[in-house]
Amino acid sequence: MSQLTIIIIAAWLAGLAGCIGGIVALVSGGENTETKSEINHGIIAFGGGILIAAVAFALLPEAMAVLRPVVLGAMFCFGGLLFCLLDALLSRHGGPKAQLLAMLMDFLPEALALGAVFVHDPHLGILLAVFIGAQNLPEGFNAFREMENSGIRSRMALLILFAISLFGPLAAWAGYALLQDQAIITSSIMAFAGGGIVYLIFQDIAPQAKINQHWVPALGAVLGFAVGMIGKQVL
Repeated sequence: MSQLTIIIIAAWLAGLAGCIGGIVALVSGGENTETKSEINHGIIAFGGGILIAAVAFALLPEAMAVLRPVVLGAMFCFGGLLFCLLDALLSRHGGPKAQLLAMLMDFLPEALALGAVFVHDPHLGILLAVFIGAQNLPEGFNAFREMENSGIRSRMALLILFAISLFGPLAAWAGYALLQDQAIITSSIMAFAGGGIVYLIFQDIAPQAKINQHWVPALGAVLGFAVGMIGKQVL
């Protein structure tokens, strides 16, 4: 199996996790009991923990090793600012498209980086794929629920999430073909994605994970970070 084939399959499986998250949301639907609400919020918090681990162990270490401090800080802040502007724009229109676009906002830059770094560091590429898949799972869960609440049928919602997974191989192929010898550009993309993800964590994910007078869901964030930390150690 060629290296490009491995990259494309890894990126597609990472994107497909969003569709699996939608299936989990479909199966767990029905009456919203207190226990089920805790589990749902725990899944969202788990995704937040994974995102923190992705920034800490996959995206920023590579960027910090290559970029000068000024460029590193500028790209990181630019990522946060652009995600903020897009978030504000999407909130004006609302609807299920907002969550889907939010998924793409962090999925595509990471898939680009996956394809770019895999040639030189397959372990980092696999780690990125694992992180992308782990974060897409709760994001797909949340996106499915929003689409269903807006009136989109379950089958169509799952089909949309499946279609989004196909963008991963395209982005990874672009990174492999165009960026594998462009360490500065690749590292800049990683810093940019890191800044955007930190914004999303504190703007969208962390507030959704909290339930007043309930403390267990926040442990999902601890578990998510632990999974990312162990994944980094193993790979």
